[in-house]
Amino acid sequence: MKPLSSTDTLPEDLGNALLVGRVWLEGSHPGPALVTVNNGQVIDITAFGPTMADLLERDDLQDVVQRAEGPHLCSVEALLENSQLSQPQAPYLLAPCDVQAVKACGVTFAVSLLERVIEEQAGGDPARAVDLRNDLQSLIGTDLSKIAPGSEEAMSLKKALQARGGWSQYMEVGIGPDAEVFTKSQPLSSVGFGTPVGLHPSSQWNNPEPEIVLAVDSHGKVRGATLGNDVNLRDVEGRSALLLGKAKDNNASCSLGPFIRLFDDHFDIDSVRNCQVSLRIEGEDDDFLLQGESDMREISRDPLDLVSQTIGAHHQYPDGFMLFLGTMFSPIQDRDGQGQGFTHHLGDRVTIATPALGALVNRVGRSDQLPPWTYGIRELMRHLARR
Repeated sequence: MKPLSSTDTLPEDLGNALLVGRVWLEGSHPGPALVTVNNGQVIDITAFGPTMADLLERDDLQDVVQRAEGPHLCSVEALLENSQLSQPQAPYLLAPCDVQAVKACGVTFAVSLLERVIEEQAGGDPARAVDLRNDLQSLIGTDLSKIAPGSEEAMSLKKALQARGGWSQYMEVGIGPDAEVFTKSQPLSSVGFGTPVGLHPSSQWNNPEPEIVLAVDSHGKVRGATLGNDVNLRDVEGRSALLLGKAKDNNASCSLGPFIRLFDDHFDIDSVRNCQVSLRIEGEDDDFLLQGESDMREISRDPLDLVSQTIGAHHQYPDGFMLFLGTMFSPIQDRDGQGQGFTHHLGDRVTIATPALGALVNRVGRSDQLPPWTYGIRELMRHLARR
């Protein structure tokens, strides 16, 4: 599989896109730097940060990025090439966030709601999924995508399903008044474009989750968006919702990038609402190919509603946060045998893309075999003090 170029991985209207990201630099003080892309060149704008969280708080953010004043690092083509090497060479892309909290919303699409219920009732056994899927569709007997969460119609359906033994904790967050909001990973633990993502070694039923991720400042204002892969362990979470933390937060289990595209006259929250996010999975060991889409127009809860359920008088984020918006895509295509559905093989290449944001590309490895996460907040503080 050949490396992807800027044409494949950056926004299709690159000339209009205000992009910010983070790269790893070597030199006398190795560490992360903030960058933008201007006329095909990568410019260091760390002087206006020094962290991404600081940069996204600036009132003059758009002006800073448009001026692109700072050291020239390399061409964007060289940056992307460096980032896709098996042993990345500096400068290479990191996840575009740093000290922000990384939050995620689950069960925000009717299609994925049904799959979460299947996971729960299957108890982590993929062989039961087909029969359960048919039974649930017959039991529910309605198009969940047409039901507004928290509405009278949703509450009537809840009562009917409870009476028939068909209600679920996933149904509760899918069509009830309160969204599911959880912590996906820790600040500075996310990986970026080109870096392998990790599966927990105990998981045998898993998949990528292609999502739009909002970059939100400490005041709850959405400053931009990027792409994310919320690596999902269906068997672990399916055994018990109380295993959500074990299923979601592991070494290299969260990928973001390649860049955050800032909101401006060319790209805003309405652009996010209309994005179609594609997923392509290419098997290294079996030539398997799976393609699909997640259409943001089908989301059950508006992105700004999800933001308001995350931050407010009830919860503050002084360093801002990244918010995964969920996906409608749950792959069920058989891979290893009839009725087994989809699961990853090591070496899979996952490409998550949408024209306005570009493409996020990662290969799949095991969390316990990938380089451990060692660069935390204390190391970042030491790096900034040295700079």
